[in-house]
Amino acid sequence: MANWLIEKVVRWRYGMIVVSLIVAVVFGWGAQYLQPDTDYKAFFKETNPQLMAFNRIGNAYTQTDSVLFVVQATEATVFTPETLLIISELTRRAWELPYSQRVDSVVNFQHTDADDDGLVVRELVEDAVNLTSQQADSIRQIALNEPQLVKKLISADGKVAGVNVVINLPVHQGDSLHEVGEAARALRAEFADRYPDVRVLLSGIVEYNYASEKIIGDEMVTLMPFMLLVVLLVLVLMLRSFWGTFATLVVILFSIAVAMGAMGWIGWPLTSGSAGAPTIVLTMAVADCVHILVTYYLYLRQGHDKFSAMRTSLRLNFQPVFITSLTTAIGFLSMNFSDLPPFNVLGNVVAIGVVAAFLFAIFFLPALMLVLPARVGNSEVRQSHAIDPFANFVVRHRTGLLWGVSVITIALIACIPRNDINDNFLRFIKQGNPTRDATDFISENLSSFYSVEYSLHSPYEGGVYDPRFLQQVHQFSEWLKLQPEVAQVMSITDIFTRLNRNMHGNDPAWEKLPQERELAAQYLLLYEMSLPFGLDLNNQINFEKTATRLTVNLVEQNTAAMLRYEKKYADYLRVHAPDIRFDAGSTTLLFSHAGISNAISMLEGSILALIIISIILIVALRSLKIGLISIIPNLIPAGLAFGLWAIFVGEVGISIAIAIGMTLGIVVDNTVHFLSKYLRVRREQGATPEQAVRYSFSNVGVALLATNIVLIAGFLVLSMSGFVLNSQMGMFTALTFVMALLVDFFYLPVLLLLVDKDTKLDADHLHQVTGS
Repeated sequence: MANWLIEKVVRWRYGMIVVSLIVAVVFGWGAQYLQPDTDYKAFFKETNPQLMAFNRIGNAYTQTDSVLFVVQATEATVFTPETLLIISELTRRAWELPYSQRVDSVVNFQHTDADDDGLVVRELVEDAVNLTSQQADSIRQIALNEPQLVKKLISADGKVAGVNVVINLPVHQGDSLHEVGEAARALRAEFADRYPDVRVLLSGIVEYNYASEKIIGDEMVTLMPFMLLVVLLVLVLMLRSFWGTFATLVVILFSIAVAMGAMGWIGWPLTSGSAGAPTIVLTMAVADCVHILVTYYLYLRQGHDKFSAMRTSLRLNFQPVFITSLTTAIGFLSMNFSDLPPFNVLGNVVAIGVVAAFLFAIFFLPALMLVLPARVGNSEVRQSHAIDPFANFVVRHRTGLLWGVSVITIALIACIPRNDINDNFLRFIKQGNPTRDATDFISENLSSFYSVEYSLHSPYEGGVYDPRFLQQVHQFSEWLKLQPEVAQVMSITDIFTRLNRNMHGNDPAWEKLPQERELAAQYLLLYEMSLPFGLDLNNQINFEKTATRLTVNLVEQNTAAMLRYEKKYADYLRVHAPDIRFDAGSTTLLFSHAGISNAISMLEGSILALIIISIILIVALRSLKIGLISIIPNLIPAGLAFGLWAIFVGEVGISIAIAIGMTLGIVVDNTVHFLSKYLRVRREQGATPEQAVRYSFSNVGVALLATNIVLIAGFLVLSMSGFVLNSQMGMFTALTFVMALLVDFFYLPVLLLLVDKDTKLDADHLHQVTGS
């Protein structure tokens, strides 16, 4: 079958080129339909229970997706007439942002008081233009004692203030995110220019999504070309051939066109999780080409004509290239076990690219090389002989290498438990990005983004007005405030206690919940009727008045801690308020649960992929013993990389769990190519294990070195991504490839020499096999 295909490729080379071009154009045409989706909810399936609970909360109350402006005073406090005027103007202008639904700040906070005529509700800063220093100081005292403001819209020390703009984007966002993002950034820039004495920052979920969209667009036009340049530079240095490098470049571009075009035709969204697909396909497409071209040039330099050299190269490489493409595709397809749709898409797109790269490498690359000039020097001969001393070193020092690599492997694998699982959505963008830096500043100085939101449903006919329900909510809120991990609690009961005090002449003794349902209802009705448009209580009470939202802001927590605290709070409610039905959710909780479930699901997927790949290798290599040996160098690299990661980083997240399945299929490539050459010379020429090891190094060592350098360089470029997910994936994958190369050069041959024992051949046969 393989020989028949090889003859067809050589004979119909011009047709192969034309058909390949048509395929690339037809598939690539679909790339125009690619649509970015930077909504964090794109990371979750619609059936995800945490997302369903989070959506129920969002549907019951005012949306929480927002743009957050932050003003930092250069003086000791923002409570000066000048700074409060800036905040007042920023609050007014924020209403003009597209799709703005609500604007909250310390300036328009609805402060309550009482006079002889009853309840008085007014903005905390009513006339910012004519504000005096004495009035500003009075405002400061009120604000810093208001639980609805402190650590939410004003820092505890009064030096930082926020203007939060709730944005209600349409379901089908289209250009709306871009519209809001650009308008918000323009407003921030305007105030920063007009008021250089204050610092104005911009963050919030909507801004974070827009920053992600910008990064995706920027990296498509910067990171990919740079990665391509690095790969081409490495290829030129390794192949020493312009036309070989050119042909490989065309295969790379065709493979990317097929993968990304298929993504567009199918309608898969381009998210921050799948944005790395083209750069990964780029590196994957190189490996097949390098193996075919290295062998092709080797035989050209030995005096073969280009047709004979290409036939021999395809005959020697067809099976290993097919096997490695198949196992690589399986490794990426194992990403479908992930609970996160963007990584399902990433795995599928790259698998399509891997299959396309194989087909182009087998049918298009040889055809094009047979049409192009075939000029070669002697560099490949020198490179092949240069690796012979290395092969001799491995054969001579097999015992020391066996013990040395084994001890290092055990020591590093023992470090793996030191890794902590931690996924923080707000750290998905790298430090140095203005949005990320602003978010870090806000977390440290104003309001925590680590939160748990509860929708608490009253079991009583009186709904949220029922004193029993209010008392249970109040007790829960007060208990939460006593927990050391809690930074702030937002509860409707704070408003009820304030209103009750106001209606009793501001007597502190009455700062408690009203004891009658009718009274609570009257207080809230009186308060709501006094609120201006856009500042109602829909962010805390649902429309039916049967449930209330309670928000718990926490100091910074890792994944395990978030899940532990979520359970602790749920246990409290079940014990102390068993009749209250509740939903819990937040972006932090979503990603915390995703990190754990994704790690478990990817482990299951990787195990299944390993079993399938092992069966394929046993069948393809036609040896149970060698097939089982191959499992060891395929597993060790990830273990070594994990151990080193534990020592130098110590945190793993979604991207690292994904990288395990992804690299599993790729590291097999080295093993397959080495073993295929090893078994070929053992079976066809009767070589001893020592001779076969030397032969494998001589014939495939340079190609393995070249492909791994390209892979390592390519994924190191991916580590430069502005997305931490892609950056960590690139870094971990590159580290795994380094480990894989070392294991396949220093450990796999030693295992073969240990297990596959045989008698030595005579000197004449030795010369015939090794060419030495």
